[in-house]
Amino acid sequence: MDTVPALRIIGRVKAFGARRIVLTGGDPLKRSDVRTLIRRAKEVGLEVALSTTGDELTAAFLHDVASDLDLISLPIDGSTEAVSVRTKKAGHFTAILQALAWLREHPEIDVKLCTPVTRYNLADVPNIVHLAEAYAHTTRARVFYNIFQAFPRSMLPVEWDKLLVTDEEFATLERQLAGQAHIRLNFLDHTTLDRLYVMIFPDGSLVIPSGADFFSCGQFLEIEDFDTVIAASDFDVAKHYWHSRGWEKVRVTGCELVRKRL
Repeated sequence: MDTVPALRIIGRVKAFGARRIVLTGGDPLKRSDVRTLIRRAKEVGLEVALSTTGDELTAAFLHDVASDLDLISLPIDGSTEAVSVRTKKAGHFTAILQALAWLREHPEIDVKLCTPVTRYNLADVPNIVHLAEAYAHTTRARVFYNIFQAFPRSMLPVEWDKLLVTDEEFATLERQLAGQAHIRLNFLDHTTLDRLYVMIFPDGSLVIPSGADFFSCGQFLEIEDFDTVIAASDFDVAKHYWHSRGWEKVRVTGCELVRKRL
């Protein structure tokens, strides 16, 4: 998708009453116009989140967009390179640590770490929690951690049998970590993740992930009555509202940092 229709989509998202937008992918940092899209989203009054692999992130980019970015989401699949490389390319773990170091200079940006729990890292998740906790103690930013059960849905072929943990294994992990962490943990199982998001794909279509499929509602820019389209879909409005509530910014006076409320 070119820049002009992407900017139109951002404006339309705001016009339909959304409070926030998440630029994701793939990796949105591979777009040469990503700075323009972030700035436009902030200009029209949206809260702006960026979900990136972290591999393309630079200190210069963060400096350029810090005033327009509310949250950055980074994946972390292991507490060491040895675990991370089972599902991510070599060097990804180091790239995430570097990104976190740069983000200390921008405490106005919320930091969300995300781990898809698979058979390759199930036993390592408590160690990742400790890593996230340690980082949270070194930054003034708000840090939280999403732990989600890898969902059997992808645009590309995946050998799910080698990846997926069972519902009971994921529930056991949640019980193991409940009350033990000194950082906000969000556990998202298959039931929670299903029909949770509304997405706009690169071809401009409005899509709702449902089960193993991606349900298309047609071209987003051609939709006149968004509420009617959503009402006729499988999108779980109540679940989305409960899950997404909370991280809007509250401006304060004096020399205090921008604070956010949950």
